[in-house]
Amino acid sequence: METKIIGKDKLGEAAALIAAGEIVAVPTETVYGLACNGLDADAVERVYKVKGRPEIKPLSLMLHKGAAVTKYCEKIPKQARALMDKFWPGPLTIVLSSKDIVPAIVRAGGDTVALRCPDHPMTQAMLKKARLPFAAPSANPSGSKSPINAQEVLNYFDGKIAAVVDGGSCGLGRESTIIDMSAEPFKILRQGALPEADIASALAENLKVIGITGGTGCGKTTALRELEAMGALIIDCDALYHDMLKENTQMLSDIGRSFPGTVADGVLDRKALGATVFSNEAALEDLNAITHHYIGLEVRKKLADWAMQGGKIAAIDAIALIESGLGECCCAVVGVVAEKTMRIERIMKRDGISYEYAMMRVNAQYPNEYFERKCQYVLHNDGSEDKFRKECKNLFKEVLKNG
Repeated sequence: METKIIGKDKLGEAAALIAAGEIVAVPTETVYGLACNGLDADAVERVYKVKGRPEIKPLSLMLHKGAAVTKYCEKIPKQARALMDKFWPGPLTIVLSSKDIVPAIVRAGGDTVALRCPDHPMTQAMLKKARLPFAAPSANPSGSKSPINAQEVLNYFDGKIAAVVDGGSCGLGRESTIIDMSAEPFKILRQGALPEADIASALAENLKVIGITGGTGCGKTTALRELEAMGALIIDCDALYHDMLKENTQMLSDIGRSFPGTVADGVLDRKALGATVFSNEAALEDLNAITHHYIGLEVRKKLADWAMQGGKIAAIDAIALIESGLGECCCAVVGVVAEKTMRIERIMKRDGISYEYAMMRVNAQYPNEYFERKCQYVLHNDGSEDKFRKECKNLFKEVLKNG
């Protein structure tokens, strides 16, 4: 067999060869692939043999960027759609539940199929002309280095395949990243050209995150319980901050440099820090700048981890939600407010403190008017707990529906 070299002016010929059941090496943004008609079981079997690939290892299907994924897959989660919108065409392969139209040999007998939308204009043109998906593992014998140009493909398969489409050198030179989204939690099956952190961050951007803020004793805990019952991850920034004071050495180091004498042997002297910042507004702002930065990083990490678990809803609980910038992560910020006398009574009962100390804590925080002015929604917790819970549930349903 003579292996043809096909240039960009004869892509229709290459597409016709693939449609006719031949094997053609094609360029992508990562590496070259051995492409055949992904719906032709006989052609796929020849790819396995030419490559020396065990048939227990499934293949991926290359799709044109405008192809209907629903033709080949079912149970496509919204998160998968979000990744397709963000990264396709590009070096990301997504594993989903397969329909029967995909031959069993492509799936290695399993019930999932891997989909890929390559970011190379020549291969995209061939996919459009052929009007079918390509099964295309990397164009190398199993165990050998993946080729990044046409000559390297010829060195492996000259005389064994119908053609090589010369698309120049591949820009990335590394296989696509594979993520299994056929079940939760989502799993990275192969780390490739697209970093996992970028994938997790993109998924986190599509979470519905509700920010809950308000002063102590206002009833935020009750509101958060309603969100938790709806399946939300709850991130308590106050608890997170206290954990980070024990574990985040970088944050402690920054605090120690900015406020000498407050950190010794990795342990924060909170009294010494309080004596410095609570009598100096500028120093308090400097401290907040440090803590808000690190808490923001940790909150975003938790949101990304939750998104990779398949989570859809999250809530951030922070008194300084707006000032810290964390409100930017939220589809809505909800302020919880209550009359001062009720807050004082709740704090006294909850924390076992005196009226004077409870009043001092309440007076040190923002008044209700601040949250009413700054938040998109406000919950007034001045009635019975049952009434407040119902109001919370109704509001959160509205926010999640419209967010």
